Amino acid sequence: MSSGEQHLPRLRGLAYRMLGVHADAEDIVQDVWSRWLALPRADVESPLGWLITATTRACIDRLRQLRREREAYVGPWLPEPEIADADPERSLEIADELSIAFLLMLERLSPEERAAFLLHAAFDQGHAQIAAVLGKSEASVRQLVHRAKSHIESERPRPNVDRARARVVVQHFLEAWQSRDRARLLDLLRTDVTYTSDGGGRVAAATRVVVGAERVSRFLVGIYSKLPPDEQRIPRLVAGAPGYVRLRQGQIVAAVAVETEQDRIAAMYTVLNPDKLRFYRV
Repeated sequence: MSSGEQHLPRLRGLAYRMLGVHADAEDIVQDVWSRWLALPRADVESPLGWLITATTRACIDRLRQLRREREAYVGPWLPEPEIADADPERSLEIADELSIAFLLMLERLSPEERAAFLLHAAFDQGHAQIAAVLGKSEASVRQLVHRAKSHIESERPRPNVDRARARVVVQHFLEAWQSRDRARLLDLLRTDVTYTSDGGGRVAAATRVVVGAERVSRFLVGIYSKLPPDEQRIPRLVAGAPGYVRLRQGQIVAAVAVETEQDRIAAMYTVLNPDKLRFYRV
């Protein structure tokens, strides 16, 4: 393995958390890697330090461009989810830091706050290291990290849940949805449940977040009545939590992340934009 190549998974993880888009993250990492291969190694004291710095700065620049693009996005924007087999160990491993709710919280930070927070909290970088990456003083970095933590803590992320129980809730939901049993759906939904769908203007989707058990249950029943009879729903880990994908002719047409709390559904995030699903296979 060539010098630095062992760091590529870490760089991809950083870029994805920064951008929330796998294709953009991969483009950034490939560009950084190409620059690294052309660099005189004698000039570099720490390969990992150089790679993290280059990746972070490129992501900050790209994130500023993406934010302008997302202002014109049709309907709610959701990050591309991780989709995996329903493995409980994998679920526990990535549930918090790759959940859609967490990535959406990161979206509310400035690009430099986001970078400082991720480098500190997810990649165990010290304030001095982050200062070197961002070209700022340690005092400024401490303020960035503090502001980011304050923003995220104010969102009061949901506590860790029992993944096995959450899978049961998702299964009960799928059964109730398939039978279009609104009474049972209402029993499974928290009164303040939210349903967010991202079609990106490419496919039909709600252009606003649907809020409340009554509205969400009606919306879900309305959706089901329009689905083709041969569509499949298969349980999967979506963004680190039990959820499901919808399949038509072997192609994923929707990935749904389900957040549960006390055996009821607190939030549902449905990614429908085909651009965000095209690389996934069942």
